[in-house]
Amino acid sequence: MATSGANVEPYGQGLGVVIMAAGLGTRMKSKRAKVLHPVAGRPMVLYAVELAMKLAGYRIAVVVGYQAEDVRRIIGEAVRGRAGGDSVVVVEQTRQLGTGHAVLQSRSAFPNGGKGLSEFLILNGDTPLLTEQTIGELRRVHHAQKATVTMLTAQVDDPTGYGRVVRRDGGGEKGNRAAADVLKIVEDRDATAAERAINEINVGTYVVSADFLFSALERLEPRNAQGEYYLTDIVGMAVAQRRRVAAVQLSVPDEGLGVNTRQQLAQAERTIRRRLRDRWLDAGVTMVDPDSVWLDADVVIGQDTVLYPNVTIEGKTEIGEDCIVRSHVRLTDCHVGNRVEILDHCVLRESLIEDDVVIGPFAHLRPGVLLRRKAKVGNFVEMKKTELGEEAKANHLSYLGDAKIGKGVNIGAGTITCNYDGVHKHQTTIGDHVFIGSDTQLVAPVSVGDGAVIAAGTTVTKDVPADALAIARTPQENRAGWAMKRRLMVERNSSDAQGAPAGTAGGNPTPSSKARRR
Repeated sequence: MATSGANVEPYGQGLGVVIMAAGLGTRMKSKRAKVLHPVAGRPMVLYAVELAMKLAGYRIAVVVGYQAEDVRRIIGEAVRGRAGGDSVVVVEQTRQLGTGHAVLQSRSAFPNGGKGLSEFLILNGDTPLLTEQTIGELRRVHHAQKATVTMLTAQVDDPTGYGRVVRRDGGGEKGNRAAADVLKIVEDRDATAAERAINEINVGTYVVSADFLFSALERLEPRNAQGEYYLTDIVGMAVAQRRRVAAVQLSVPDEGLGVNTRQQLAQAERTIRRRLRDRWLDAGVTMVDPDSVWLDADVVIGQDTVLYPNVTIEGKTEIGEDCIVRSHVRLTDCHVGNRVEILDHCVLRESLIEDDVVIGPFAHLRPGVLLRRKAKVGNFVEMKKTELGEEAKANHLSYLGDAKIGKGVNIGAGTITCNYDGVHKHQTTIGDHVFIGSDTQLVAPVSVGDGAVIAAGTTVTKDVPADALAIARTPQENRAGWAMKRRLMVERNSSDAQGAPAGTAGGNPTPSSKARRR
């Protein structure tokens, strides 16, 4: 990564950003548009959108093509309601005629076709590893050298598939080179044998002066093996017009990785997840074994929270301070308060956990669960669309679905809310300080009043008043001596079977013995 610490704000006025996200991505071998493949839980294109919004551009145009409506929807959902979100405009490239043609389609997204802007930043929707610091350096060089085109390059061991940066000396040594050295960019399929030997590649990220970009794009011609309008040709056009072309070479080439294959997708995933772990370690989160912890890009974790090995935290999960998350826990789109302990092998999804709650081990919280302060959910408890009240407990082997449970309630082992009648789901309501005995079934819709007690083994089919005792089970009957008689019968049958002659079982004659008696 090129580093300078330069603040991009001085150049923010008059900046337009174009993000190219129209391609199919045939090498991914996928039915899904390439830019919609997730990296650390976030569609790839959103990394470029996020970066563009940080740069405070005057307007951001995302050029879509393949699966345009899906890409448009994902972007719209991501920026809706955010500061600067209304500056993001999606435009469609209806015919896939190349990168130059794609950028040209963005002109309509900018007021007066971009007149009045000073420069355009051009990004790709498939380069999720680019950082704000690198773009800041790219723009700094562009302004310092008074360049018309400034491009980002990288020195790689295997340049196959990438456009080569051709310099006057055929160079491409590591480090930034003089602007006058750059002659053109040659795409891989159009390169000569000598050009293919060049290891300096075009990353596909540019800063281009506004007074040059669209006029140059209008003059592009598809003189290449693909018959496409290449954006890269504007470099040669600028050189031909004796305009300055600058280049910034990445010190860490992986930052410019364009994701075109599943292998590159996996590489980007590893890099992003490493960055995320480092970010939260620096923010005061403890990870016992960082390499085994998986964090998505939109996860938020509070200070002094401890993550044990093999924890997965996905989606927009937020975890408060001083929490403990034990091994083999998966959290997806959950909000977790402070001082919460989640024990081993729990799965939580779309649930809200207040402060000082204990969960697990082996608990499963499905969407719509709300655990109030100091609640306890224990071993092998499954919950769905249920509120468990403050200091309430469901410690063992229970299913609680479509239920509202009050404060201080004790849910006995084996309790089930029978919420489904085969057609509709129904609600169970349990008041404050209720005691539910083990092996209770509550057949919804049903309510239990405050302070009531439900006897163990009860099937509750009608409402229970406050402070009442509910018993609904067959009365117990004790039969004196029955067990002893049963044992004697078993012993006698066993003895008869051992002493019976061959051909009999338990002393019962076989058909042949009956015949002899007759």
